[in-house]
Amino acid sequence: MKKITEEPSHYDHLEQMTVAELLGHINDEDRLVAEAVRKAIPQVRALVEAIEPRLREGGRLFYVGAGTSGRLGVLDASELPPTFGISPDWVVGIIAGGNEALRHAVENAEDDAEQGWRDVEAYKPTSDDTVIGIAASGTTPYVVGAVSKARQQGLLTGCITSNPLSPLAAAADFPIETIVGPEFVTGSSRMKSGTAQKMVLNMISTVLMIRLGRVEGNRMVKMQLTNAKLVDRGTRMIQEALGLSYDEAQRRLMDAGSVDRVLLIASKE
Repeated sequence: MKKITEEPSHYDHLEQMTVAELLGHINDEDRLVAEAVRKAIPQVRALVEAIEPRLREGGRLFYVGAGTSGRLGVLDASELPPTFGISPDWVVGIIAGGNEALRHAVENAEDDAEQGWRDVEAYKPTSDDTVIGIAASGTTPYVVGAVSKARQQGLLTGCITSNPLSPLAAAADFPIETIVGPEFVTGSSRMKSGTAQKMVLNMISTVLMIRLGRVEGNRMVKMQLTNAKLVDRGTRMIQEALGLSYDEAQRRLMDAGSVDRVLLIASKE
């Protein structure tokens, strides 16, 4: 297969460029990412529409990746509970090499084609669950193996990759291919490929949370009140919705524990 992610950069002699030149060229390349993601929207839509009914039936969503791709999956999964008030076991990020790999490279972790499924299997997956493999190259054995086995076991499968016609795409029911082109630093897929992965993950999880009732209007009314900033945000939401003073809105928020509960109580008064 053709690995666009490994093709030479369109730029050379980077070490001879000024800071301004380097920053400008990186930004020029980054501007290509949003268009590549836009072209993949039909693929993203198909996957989201397939996942939604499974989540409604109690299914879970697993992201599986290695290196940068795995870290981005863990990041997206970890941000959903505080943002949308969901259980942390509803969307799960799995990275080759485990938690140690979030900060440090774990030697050969991504090369084990069997370990990816073993790591998913630890969660006792069912046919209502979904596995999304994330790999810029589309060839990472850990990820391809997990997606292939998940599909064999009757789980819904998807993937996010930056190369066309990859083994990972062939293994998934719903492949998403964001063809961003060669990286600014040759082969450094943490750059454009990683940015595209983050954008797609944002789209998948945010749309699913909206569809599953975790947003009202444009507000994350089920967010967890885990810090002063979020308490302030929730207070202002209630102020706007109910026309209360700031202090009264905050009192009601702290009594009820979430914005949606305050609004529900107010609707019955």
